[in-house]
Amino acid sequence: MPKTVVLFSGGVESTVVAHQLSREGHELRLLAIDYGQRHRREHEFARIIAEGLGASFRVIDIRQVGGLLPGNSLTDDKVAVPDYDPAIRGREFVVPNRNAILLSIAFAVAVAEQADQVAIGSIAGDAQTGDCTREFLLAFNTMERVATAELAPAGLSVVAPLIDMQKADVIRLGESLGVRWQETWSCFRGGDKQCGTCATCYDRRTAFAKAEVMDPTEYARD
Repeated sequence: MPKTVVLFSGGVESTVVAHQLSREGHELRLLAIDYGQRHRREHEFARIIAEGLGASFRVIDIRQVGGLLPGNSLTDDKVAVPDYDPAIRGREFVVPNRNAILLSIAFAVAVAEQADQVAIGSIAGDAQTGDCTREFLLAFNTMERVATAELAPAGLSVVAPLIDMQKADVIRLGESLGVRWQETWSCFRGGDKQCGTCATCYDRRTAFAKAEVMDPTEYARD
C-alpha cells in the first residue's frame, strides 16, 4: 500500500485529492498547517473529512511564522479580506513563499516516515500564484532531491494530481468520488459560515455553477 503525505486544508482541491488517493488505496497522512491564517476554521472541517476517510490527521502550528509575514489579508489582521473584485486579485491574498514553506514541512515528514509521495491540490486556475505552478513544483522537487539525498526513499516527490484541471473539473471529479461538499471550507474570512462574497467563495460558487453540480454550502451572504 503506497503511503502519501497530503498537504490538507479541508478545501475543495485538497479534499478531492485525498478522496482520489484513498480510492486508489493509498495510506494517507493528512497534514494541515496553522500558519496564522484568519480562516483557521478550515481545520475543523479538515478533521471531519479525515475522520470520514479513516486517515491520519495532524495540525502543525507555525503561527509565529505567519506573524512575520504581514501585508496580506490572510495573516495580517490589519488587512481586511475584500469582497471579490477581479481588479484586486493579487498581492492582497498572497502569503510570501507560503507553499514552499508548507511543502518543506510536508516533505520532511514524508522523508521521516519513508512515504512514497507528497500530494498538493494545486490546479491550473491557480497559475496566477507562482508557488502553485508546475514550474514551481518541478523546481521544488529538484531542490528536495539535493536537500534529502541519501535520506529520502527513491522516487519521493511532490505530485499535484489536479494540476491540469480547472476548479469546475475538480468539482465534477469530487462529485464522482462522493465528496460531501458541505464538509469542505473555502472562505478566507473564517466566520461561522462561509461568507459567500470573498474571492475564494466566488471561485467556489462559480465552479459549482460551471460544473452544474448543486452547491450545498450555506453562505452568510448571497
